[in-house]
Amino acid sequence: GESMMQRVVGRGLWVLGRPMWGHRVAYGTAGGSMEAVLLRKHEGEREQTMYIGRTGIPDVPTDYCLVRTKATAVNRADLLQKKGLYPPPRGASPILGLEAAGVVERVGSGCRSVSVGDRVCALLAGGGYAEYVAVHEGSVLRMPPSMSFVEAAAIPEVFLTSFQCLYTQGLVHERGPCRILIHAGASGIGTAATAMAVRDGHTVYVTVGSDEKCARCEELGAADAFNYKTGSWADWVLETTGGAGVDLVICCVGAPYFNDNLHVLAPGGRLVMLGFLGGARVEHAKLAHIVLKDLTIIGSTLRSKDPDYKAKLAQDFANRFWDDFSSGILSPVVDSTFSHTDIHQAHERVAQNLNIGKVVVTFGSG
Repeated sequence: GESMMQRVVGRGLWVLGRPMWGHRVAYGTAGGSMEAVLLRKHEGEREQTMYIGRTGIPDVPTDYCLVRTKATAVNRADLLQKKGLYPPPRGASPILGLEAAGVVERVGSGCRSVSVGDRVCALLAGGGYAEYVAVHEGSVLRMPPSMSFVEAAAIPEVFLTSFQCLYTQGLVHERGPCRILIHAGASGIGTAATAMAVRDGHTVYVTVGSDEKCARCEELGAADAFNYKTGSWADWVLETTGGAGVDLVICCVGAPYFNDNLHVLAPGGRLVMLGFLGGARVEHAKLAHIVLKDLTIIGSTLRSKDPDYKAKLAQDFANRFWDDFSSGILSPVVDSTFSHTDIHQAHERVAQNLNIGKVVVTFGSG
């Protein structure tokens, strides 16, 4: 029941893909094999099963580097990919994992910004759940000396996604102090977005699913937090802001929250939509809010963006915030740490929404 790609990768041979951005990336041509969390398909079923197996070490194109993974992290996209709902971009590694931290072991002939031996973390289109991963040099950030691999693995995906939502798309830096509403405020993206927004002087409100998460989010800098299981979060937002509403909403829920998001946005406000975990089809959308309040609605994705875009995003993020990680002003929120051999338990923690911050998965000594 396995696809040809999975059969070939699972046997440690090579697979050649053609990414959207024009490079050709080969998996398993570099020689040698590595341990990885692989996916097994089942006949007639969309959902795949994770298992620990061996596959070929990825090749290193000219402007890529090979990183020996010390830690990676679980993202909800991994759960969706495992279910067959979020395939990797064409040409990306079929292995799960959108971020990694580790040590550079090899560099391509055109790689200029990183060197062998560098301790780095990196944004990935896939491949993080493996002992080695090939990374475009533009998606690599050098770790501060005091930072652990576990901490570093909790940064790339959520902080770069949140930076894109807040700055590239939300334009909060152009608008002065903003009021920002973040749904799923205790998630990895929620805690990262809160940290950066508060650092830059904005006021953050979050919705979460438990009183414990409310308390933790307020500890992390949110001005107020609301347990959406206890009533109307939209009424709470308007009451808390004195009827003014918010300037930016970051939402991963989708359809069930769509109209209320429009309702709580102030004139000129922006809704950045990261996903649609609660549903993708909106019934009876209230378009009048969009027109009369001059609202902007933006879809946000990062995984499929080309390397040049990701390189600029990473550079902009580093210019604005990387020194804050070195000084300790900013730090990722790590919920828990699992060995890669316990990957099923790590996924289950995220699937059950038990985590506050990132669930990190270690390889080797981590």
